[in-house]
Amino acid sequence: MVSIAAGTATPTASSRPKLPLAPLRGIGKSLVAPAVSITLALGAWYAVSMLLLSESRRFLLPPPHAVFAESLADPATLAVMGEALGVTARVALTGLLLSAVLGIAIAVLMSQAKPIENVVYPYAVVLQAIPVLAVVPLIGLWLGYGFAARTTVCVLIAIHPIIAMTLFGIKSVDANLQELFTLGRAGRLRRLWSLQMPAALPSTLTGLRTAAGLSVTGAIIGDMFFAQGKPGIGTLLDTYRARLQSEDLIGALVLAALFGVLVFTAFTVLQKVSVGRWHNSAH
Repeated sequence: MVSIAAGTATPTASSRPKLPLAPLRGIGKSLVAPAVSITLALGAWYAVSMLLLSESRRFLLPPPHAVFAESLADPATLAVMGEALGVTARVALTGLLLSAVLGIAIAVLMSQAKPIENVVYPYAVVLQAIPVLAVVPLIGLWLGYGFAARTTVCVLIAIHPIIAMTLFGIKSVDANLQELFTLGRAGRLRRLWSLQMPAALPSTLTGLRTAAGLSVTGAIIGDMFFAQGKPGIGTLLDTYRARLQSEDLIGALVLAALFGVLVFTAFTVLQKVSVGRWHNSAH
């Protein structure tokens, strides 16, 4: 049915186009699992704090509402934590950028010559195997106890996944495509730029996504051990622990965790945007 007024036809409500609901349903489904997970975690937190701990020991794990009211909802405390988190974020992102540049460069060099791989790769494995806390004192002696030392800790923790995944991606190029480039008499640089690096992109992005979370961990560790300069979130964690400020300690942990999730999510989105249409690693 259409109604006619002043010589014009106006569609009725039943004839108007409906908005597509599929995207909204997809977003809703994607939010269900995190919501259930957070609810269960908060429930377990309340159960431990209110049921398992006596009132005299509840300072060890204050309930969520106490943490929010006494720490995260306090503007002065939140400002201090926010400034510290900014310092940690700068260290983490700088370390991640250096890890990406060095890791991809090392992987490319190893992929071009087997002797280079045989010489370099064992050192990359050793870096991953040695506990970072064991070399932190040496880093402090060599580089001081400021920004450079904190960034170095991030690089040591985050670089291995980038090296390993980029090298894996370059070496996993389809043999038929390699033959095609050989028949076309493609040089080493052209083969690397036009075939190997694009083919390795999904693996490289997976390594970067893993390294992103590790870089945040490295920045927090660096904050705890290298206290010169502006305090990072790791410095606050150590201070709150020493003073038994449980609400502030847990509040700082929550902020650090949210930052880590944010960085990881950013690289997940980057991977989906970059290779999501043609590679399964982004799904």
